[in-house]
Amino acid sequence: MKAVQVTGYGDVDMLEVVDIPIPDPKENEVLVKVKACAINNTEIWMREGAYGTGSKSGWRPEGVQFPRTPGSDISGTIVKVGALVEESMVGKDVVLFPFTSSGIEGEEHISEDMSFIGSEYDGGYAEYVVWPAELCLDMPLPSFEESAVFSVSGLTAWHMVKQIHIQPGETIMVTGANGGVGSLNVQIASKVFGAKVIAIVGDLNGEERMKELGATHVLSYKSENLSEEILEVSGGPIDSVLDVVGDALLPTSLQVLKKGGKFCISGSAGGQKTELDFRTLYLKHITMYGSVLGTREEFKDMLQAIAEGKIKPVIDKAFPLDKAKEAQMYFKEKGKLGKILLLPEE
Repeated sequence: MKAVQVTGYGDVDMLEVVDIPIPDPKENEVLVKVKACAINNTEIWMREGAYGTGSKSGWRPEGVQFPRTPGSDISGTIVKVGALVEESMVGKDVVLFPFTSSGIEGEEHISEDMSFIGSEYDGGYAEYVVWPAELCLDMPLPSFEESAVFSVSGLTAWHMVKQIHIQPGETIMVTGANGGVGSLNVQIASKVFGAKVIAIVGDLNGEERMKELGATHVLSYKSENLSEEILEVSGGPIDSVLDVVGDALLPTSLQVLKKGGKFCISGSAGGQKTELDFRTLYLKHITMYGSVLGTREEFKDMLQAIAEGKIKPVIDKAFPLDKAKEAQMYFKEKGKLGKILLLPEE
């Protein structure tokens, strides 16, 4: 089968299109013919060494083992099952819950042995992938492309919203609102949990599209008076911030939060380190949450909301599998709205 492997730490030259054997499912696994795989920051940062190199590079202490096939947002059709899996699963169209874990229910994502597809296991930049049968769930939508865009970014966004306990009518600021996680934060916070959303983007040309996704107000981070604009449109300090940017917008976020406000971060595309005056936190009684991925129950709740039409897929562009280098380079460009897909050729 055709696959794209990361051969080591570095730029897109570390991605190599190869021809390797189709994997065989173990007794509790299934073989999935990949129909679509969406791109996430995680596989790019893993390749670039942003999580570290050597023993700290992955989700497990031993680090990423190269070569590795990346890709975690996967939809496809089950074509073969292991010895302990019911034969009736063959032919099912599924999406993959993106990690294994021995953690108890509700704490799977914080278990020490949490292992991620595309990092600790070979993932979806390939024509086929094997995965535990119990972690393959029915697709929420008829389209493989549309069903593939939610797994990691959607679960991350859903968990972020759940962590800050959004109440209907609260005002929530979403940074990076045009990206994969951000655009889903907008939808989930507004259309599932009933919040008023201030979406922060770079280019205001996409304002109408952001409002279609559920944003009440759309502002640009390029504004010299962003804090004042946020306070003006919200009528005062806001309840919570859902952040994927990090350093670049942290001072603004803390400034516009109300006393007792909540700040939840799941990414740091705008800077991974920052200076923080702790007085801001304790004098304003701000609660900070670190967040990534979520629980199996949250994944199922998200799929149900997608099936009910409360959350819509947002796709920017699709590339064939052998154009993975170009797709990852495009992913890092500014001004997109939604997810980037890799599609194995039929």
